[in-house]
Amino acid sequence: MTQRTPSHHLSKSRFVTGRQCHKLLWWKVHEPDAVELQPDKVLQDRFDQGQAVGELATTRFPGGVLIDLPHDAVEQRIEKTREVIAGEAPAVFEASFLEHNTFVAVDILERQPGGFHLIEVKSSNSQKPEHIPDVAVQLHVLRRAGIDVTRTSVMHLNRDFRHPDVGDRFCTSDVTTEANEYEQGVATQLDNQMEALRGSLPDVSIGPHCHEPRACPFLERCWPQERDHVARLYNVGPKKTVQYMASGVHQISQIPASQKLPDAARRQVKSLREDRMIVEPELAEALGEFSGRLGFLDFETIARAIPVWPGLGPWGQAGAQFSYHEARPDGSYSHLGWLAEGPQDARPELARAMVEATQSAEKVVTYSSFEKTRIRALQKAVPDLQAELIDLEAKLIDLLPVLRNFIYHPDFEGSFSIKYVLQPLVPELSYNDLVIVDGLVASVEIARLLFGSGRIPPEERDRIRQDLLDYCERDTWAMVKLLEALHALAGA
Repeated sequence: MTQRTPSHHLSKSRFVTGRQCHKLLWWKVHEPDAVELQPDKVLQDRFDQGQAVGELATTRFPGGVLIDLPHDAVEQRIEKTREVIAGEAPAVFEASFLEHNTFVAVDILERQPGGFHLIEVKSSNSQKPEHIPDVAVQLHVLRRAGIDVTRTSVMHLNRDFRHPDVGDRFCTSDVTTEANEYEQGVATQLDNQMEALRGSLPDVSIGPHCHEPRACPFLERCWPQERDHVARLYNVGPKKTVQYMASGVHQISQIPASQKLPDAARRQVKSLREDRMIVEPELAEALGEFSGRLGFLDFETIARAIPVWPGLGPWGQAGAQFSYHEARPDGSYSHLGWLAEGPQDARPELARAMVEATQSAEKVVTYSSFEKTRIRALQKAVPDLQAELIDLEAKLIDLLPVLRNFIYHPDFEGSFSIKYVLQPLVPELSYNDLVIVDGLVASVEIARLLFGSGRIPPEERDRIRQDLLDYCERDTWAMVKLLEALHALAGA
């Protein structure tokens, strides 16, 4: 009979969670079905890519044995691990141990002369400080189980690798010293976390830990959500927010006049205090650049941990979709929506379609510098069109700085993202009627269409494709309408 890990046992993931915040740990254990904890498409994609990286890493250890049992079959996993280690396997994948009320499954446990090498596999392209506690808790459990671990490492993707075969896919960073030092305090941390789980919801004040090493999914339960709360001050960051609150400043209107702020933040303070939109007189001059025959361009990209197209590195972004609106002389607009199909490299065809679509425009409006970086990447990826792409890059003009430097509406909520500024300035237009409303979701869905379409029913595939086209088109149409709104404000 399968033995399940009791809910109040810890694990390496729970330990890392508890290290960030005991309240977050408590919610994860006692409210596992909470809406905030259900993985969305982006998070699930991260999990799936991490699993693929882990499986690829095991190919570096021929003869290794996988503990291929359900994760919650704890007793059986532990027993199987003992058998495999006793059998002199050169490496064990998902070697499982339960000690100090903590269950761990080690990504790779490599046998070496005189002991074992504990390897934690990460899908990031560098070794990060937050990896050390993850390794240290495993080291602690294995030592309690009598395993002589003589070395610990983080195996991660090599940022210098280029698909298909330039460089090594992985780097291995030795963290033995750091993990040994951190492990000395693990026992106390585990005891404290177990104590927190036995009681009622811990009382933990908000602070920078709410965002580090990653944003807590329960932020809205703890952090004030009012539009004038100091956390919504432009470019403030969690650390400075906590400093403000500790000094008694909770609303943006309470910020002392002597406080040094970026111009956009000062405009925000004034807008909220006076409860009105602020339009700087220099707006009309700034809009002077947006003249002539204008196009409006937006990209969507894919980013895979294991790169798929020539020249890409781990998590390298590659354009796979664009939307383009262009003004006609009669005041109407033409539109072209382009979306890749199939797993082959989409960049040459995308570049050709984009160069052809934009050739008549005198200037091409974007919202941020992202499109410029993508066009520069295309110049290297599609050398046959390098000259044309350089010409296109020279046409680009960015609308984002105009909003950031010359206007603020109280409903921007401290952000100049197009989704925050659109409805306050163009009330009749929003993203609320769309299925896809986020660039990260779009990236995941594009990748699913390109590399997993065979597993998607045709009706669903057509629906996803249309949802992506609608989303990207909305981005460029939003730029059209924002520019119109800004001209109206400048002329008011």
